[in-house]
Amino acid sequence: MITLAEGLRLPTNGLDYTILALYFIVVLGIGFAAKRSVKTSLDFFLSGRSLPAWVTGLAFVAANLGATEILGMAANGAQYGAYTVHWYWIGAIPAMVFLGLVMMPFYYGSKVRSVPEFLLHRFGPSSHLLSSVIFAVSSVLIAGVNLYAMAIVLQALLGWPQWIAIVVAGFFVLAYITIGGLSSAIYNEVLQFFVILAALIPLTIVGLKRVGGWDGLTDSLSSSHGDAFLTAWKGTGIGEGNPLGANWLTIVLGLGFVMSFGYWTTNFAEVQRALSAKNLSAAKRTPLIAAFPKIFIPLVVVVPGLIALVMEPSLGKSKDGLQYNDAIPVLMRDLLPNGVLGIAVTGLLAAFMAGMAANVSSFNTVFTNDIWAAYLKKGREDAHYLKTGRIVTAVGVLIGMGTAFIASSFSNIMNYLQTLFSFFNVPLFVVFIIGMFWKRTSAAAGFWGLLSGTAAAMVNYFWLYKQGIIAIPSDQGANFVSSIVAFVVGALVMFVVTLCTEPKSAESLAGLVYGTRSPGMAELPAEGDDAWYRKPALLGWSAVVLAALCYVPFSF
Repeated sequence: MITLAEGLRLPTNGLDYTILALYFIVVLGIGFAAKRSVKTSLDFFLSGRSLPAWVTGLAFVAANLGATEILGMAANGAQYGAYTVHWYWIGAIPAMVFLGLVMMPFYYGSKVRSVPEFLLHRFGPSSHLLSSVIFAVSSVLIAGVNLYAMAIVLQALLGWPQWIAIVVAGFFVLAYITIGGLSSAIYNEVLQFFVILAALIPLTIVGLKRVGGWDGLTDSLSSSHGDAFLTAWKGTGIGEGNPLGANWLTIVLGLGFVMSFGYWTTNFAEVQRALSAKNLSAAKRTPLIAAFPKIFIPLVVVVPGLIALVMEPSLGKSKDGLQYNDAIPVLMRDLLPNGVLGIAVTGLLAAFMAGMAANVSSFNTVFTNDIWAAYLKKGREDAHYLKTGRIVTAVGVLIGMGTAFIASSFSNIMNYLQTLFSFFNVPLFVVFIIGMFWKRTSAAAGFWGLLSGTAAAMVNYFWLYKQGIIAIPSDQGANFVSSIVAFVVGALVMFVVTLCTEPKSAESLAGLVYGTRSPGMAELPAEGDDAWYRKPALLGWSAVVLAALCYVPFSF
């Protein structure tokens, strides 16, 4: 259950609540300021494709910096140790670079409004409708995780009743997205990114000082958990044991390739930020700019989890005591004075709101454009879809409140979210990657590959793993295996079905398959200068090299 232990109530005072109130006022102010630019459905759903790369880049990383990152990765740090850095330097950076350099030209150049709409052009209505439904379901499930986790945190830390925390947070997210559309969500995410850092950096610095610096931290954890706990690769040989319960093969293939690429390249909650950029060059740079701060996020998320484990060795030891999800709140309670505590609570709240807003804004876009406008109410005037988008935003928030309680069966919310990604994002990725690089792939292959991959992941997790038919040491290890199974089954089904069915015509694939080009992709708008930061390839590979170098201290 996603709960925080008793005794985590924070000693907040009027100064802390003033900081929190100011944050809410600024959030709504940004929503009203963005309202002036919302005149069409394109403005509401994609900011009129007008935002600069630095804004969309920061929003891209902030959209992922929600409950998943703050509580989940700190919990992973406390539970799995330095192995958690794999989620960043293997499980994020390469996929973000691939998205920017390879996939964004197809997404942006085809002028689609969503990821499922790309499947409509490539494979047809069957794959489009199935992917739209899958993505809509996963969006509200993930939005619910952020909302529920935030409510529990506010209940434990501030004493707010759970229902009040849910209603207050849901109201503010609903208000600023409904008023200002995606522009409001994105500019708030930029603000939230800096607020989150302002909360986590002091927490990390003060925490390290309390445990005797980096040497004190490593000495303490090495003596209590062994040397392997502070390395990224030790003990990952096939047949060897480690806290993560995964070997190098499942880490590289399951997390680094299948799960990572499945999430970062097909998750519309992220891709939507890049699609709102002002031109193709800015869209390509969006995930590459985001990759640089992403490299350093473990320093303020994973490291606090390790610090919390030293300060509270009882974390995760008993069901009735402190859980791994308590890592960040424990540090806030024990380390921060008033004022700084208010900033930390505000940062935590900002993280939850950013994660929920990203999923709600992507949900309203997919439902309105890919389900409502495509199949239920075709050919209506633009004002109708703009109104529908605002209504669907409210519906998405309400559904998110309901789905939040599904997460209550998981003691580590990252385990739950990674399970969802293996079910929904990985099958989408295999359909995208094969369809994007193999012209022969047929429309039927896209549908059956997506359906079979999703089903295979669920069978592996709920039947083979949960029923004990195959032995996997941990939930995370099971998620990696489920991702590999989903990818392999989906790919095999697509290959067989393609050979048995007719391919689409070459003309219909222009701009949708690698090696082809549509008129919209013919040339890039002039950028005005030749500075290094306008070169996506240089930005991208620099991020990969920097991420690889970050592994050096954790390799042995």
